[in-house]
Amino acid sequence: MTNQTIAIVDYNIGNLASVQNAFAKLGKKTVVESDPNKFKDYDKLILPGVGAFGDAMEHLKERGMIEALREYALSKKYILGICLGMQLLFESSEEFGRYEGLGLIKGSVTAFDTTKFSEPSTKGSMPLKVPHMGWNRMFTKQHPLFKNLDEEHYLYFVHKYHVNCTNQEDIIGRTNYGYEFTSAVAHNNIMGIQPHPEKSHKNGLKILENFINM
Repeated sequence: MTNQTIAIVDYNIGNLASVQNAFAKLGKKTVVESDPNKFKDYDKLILPGVGAFGDAMEHLKERGMIEALREYALSKKYILGICLGMQLLFESSEEFGRYEGLGLIKGSVTAFDTTKFSEPSTKGSMPLKVPHMGWNRMFTKQHPLFKNLDEEHYLYFVHKYHVNCTNQEDIIGRTNYGYEFTSAVAHNNIMGIQPHPEKSHKNGLKILENFINM
């Protein structure tokens, strides 16, 4: 483990305690930080999140965190967005309207298109429903975030919306739920994963361990 400092961004939304507990299991102390002026003092940031995109961006705005996060991204230090936190990294979202995001990665957030969901192929199987909730496979490219993980591994998902990433080279993970969608991204020092590593047992902890060691 490195001696680098890691802060979990507290913007009054998200599952901060479970993320912090996951790092603690790895022997890594983290700080829950609500002061945007202190972001620059940390080596890495975690942007967690559960809930609605528009509400999350409003909370970030109220706390003066939007420009602080953008400035942090320019510093080349690592940021990891988790679930809604990943979606906030993008330019916009159509969840309950149209909202501007942080714009750190090119693309947008859209609802699952259930018209693309196929009928159950096995008699007695249930049709797919939204939200996408539970364990599913992620197929990943080689990236330091997935070091020593198989190219195909199960992680825990809970979400109604997913990202459409503009640049294919930024996509490092894909998952199939009715159709294939982007479930992990990386653009230089900015990374995001749609599933919850803190709820994904050993595979999720390995991802967080890899983030620590980057």
